[in-house]
Amino acid sequence: MLCLGVESSCDETALALVEDGVLLHSVLATQADMHALFGGVVPELASREHYRFVGSLFDELMQRTSKRASDIDLVTVARGPGLLGSLLVGVAFAKGLALGLGARFLGVNHLHAHLLAAGLEQPLTFPALGLLVSGGHTHLYHIESPWKCIPLGRTLDDAAGEAFDKVAKVLGLSYPGGKLMDALAREGRADSVVFPRPYLDNDNLDFSFSGLKTAASSHIQQALQSPTWPRPLCSVEEAPHQLKDCCAAFNAAVVDTLCKKTKRALDKIPQLQTLILAGGVACNSLLRQRITALMKSRGGRALIPSPHLCTDNAAMIAYAGWLLGKEGFYHHLNMETIPRGRAVPDDMQRRP
Repeated sequence: MLCLGVESSCDETALALVEDGVLLHSVLATQADMHALFGGVVPELASREHYRFVGSLFDELMQRTSKRASDIDLVTVARGPGLLGSLLVGVAFAKGLALGLGARFLGVNHLHAHLLAAGLEQPLTFPALGLLVSGGHTHLYHIESPWKCIPLGRTLDDAAGEAFDKVAKVLGLSYPGGKLMDALAREGRADSVVFPRPYLDNDNLDFSFSGLKTAASSHIQQALQSPTWPRPLCSVEEAPHQLKDCCAAFNAAVVDTLCKKTKRALDKIPQLQTLILAGGVACNSLLRQRITALMKSRGGRALIPSPHLCTDNAAMIAYAGWLLGKEGFYHHLNMETIPRGRAVPDDMQRRP
């Protein structure tokens, strides 16, 4: 089965082809340089850029794979959550293509696709615990199968990635700041500043990072009020040790919090021996190390995709669609697109 995946949930326009569980090729157009001028994603501009890129990217994908459009059996698309205008561009393109080709159509939960992306590189085993950490979401899931992900905990305010982005902006780091912040943290001392480990004085699996973000911002304004580095900062070499130490301390606080909640989830469901780490923040080097060590200490294993599969991409959409499509799942063309802030409904149809 040849499955096309379309991703347009935020500011990356991407398409990919997966055939029988193997990624053939993926193409992507990024808008990072444009949004960097504004210090964050501008939704209206993002949707216009998706409209500009999606058709030419499809043509490029078919040329690079030597496939014909008529070879596509299933058209899958990220239906949400995400920026509504951006999602609508991808969904409209996918619906039109499926209708024109007479192919099956399937809308994929963007968050679940992140969790399944590891299967492109290593065998997935279920049940598993899923830790999804991105700019917009910080969730824990009990994954029973590719089509059944049960939420266990979520962020109550800022997601971990959002906290990274906002603190990076306060520090004057170039956009997006998460990757540079990780690099700076590797050269700093995490014990130089003691930031709080938020929302741990409870027995639930939810997260809250707004207080940590505020504490970091206050420290920066008091201790680093006369910055000696260029703004925006673009390289590790230009950063003074005080900045590296601040990044290391903040990074450690976020990772400690994520790992402690993850360990709590594993203690609540001790039969889970597989953990899947996903989302853009899964690129963070300290988080990858700590999660791997946590699962090794429990005799289990951590499945962590390569960094290029952690950020938004179409390969994960195509692969998730393939997993669901081979089980007979599909959507009618009147499927609703789901913006951020609303839960994606479990409304897939299934062939008998």
